[in-house]
Amino acid sequence: MKHTYMVTGMTCNGCKASVEKHLNALPEISNAIVNLDKKEVVVEMSQHLPTNALQEVLPEKFLIKEKTETNVFSASTKEENKSILKQLYPLFLIFLFITGAAVLLNFKSKNLTGFMLDFMGLFYIVFSFFKFLDLKGFSNSFKMYDPLAGKISVYGLVYPFIELALGLFFLMRFQIPIALVITIIILGITTIGVTQTLINKKSIQCACLGSVLKLPMTKATFIENSIMIIMAIIMLISN
Repeated sequence: MKHTYMVTGMTCNGCKASVEKHLNALPEISNAIVNLDKKEVVVEMSQHLPTNALQEVLPEKFLIKEKTETNVFSASTKEENKSILKQLYPLFLIFLFITGAAVLLNFKSKNLTGFMLDFMGLFYIVFSFFKFLDLKGFSNSFKMYDPLAGKISVYGLVYPFIELALGLFFLMRFQIPIALVITIIILGITTIGVTQTLINKKSIQCACLGSVLKLPMTKATFIENSIMIIMAIIMLISN
């Protein structure tokens, strides 16, 4: 049987020879070959020996332990998830600040409707700001997944202005029912496109924060739209 072990403490060919010599002295081991660059030793043995038995015959400066195989796919998935979370950090941060501002504006009155109106207003104002930084770039990204923008290119250029207007309507408490209906329509259309993109597992850039901040299209995009739509529906029903 053949086993591979990691060996620390080896620094030169003398160390390599010493490890091989001591391991090959064991009667159960037929051959032990050290790879100095990889810091590992491949041991052929007639019967399995525990790692502590191998450690006992080696000088104290060397530490031997069994090599564990790394699941490349698992490691890749973890790295990918970490990367996505890192990319979405600006989005989460903006949501946190918008929520905090809406809470503070309605802290004394404890008005849930006021909180939702302020949240939606701030949401539109902040998100439209990032789109205005590169209006053409946003339009090009937006039409990749929004069904209406894909058919009518001018809609992508007008969309940030619609968001800005809706934000002002909510914050100023002006024509709220109309603003709520428009919110459900435009975000509903976008959500359909986002859902299709996620189902088809397409890798495209989300345009929610314009083209300045590179965000991947993920479930977070679907969630952010859904929150706004749910708020709009609740307020329409309550009114």
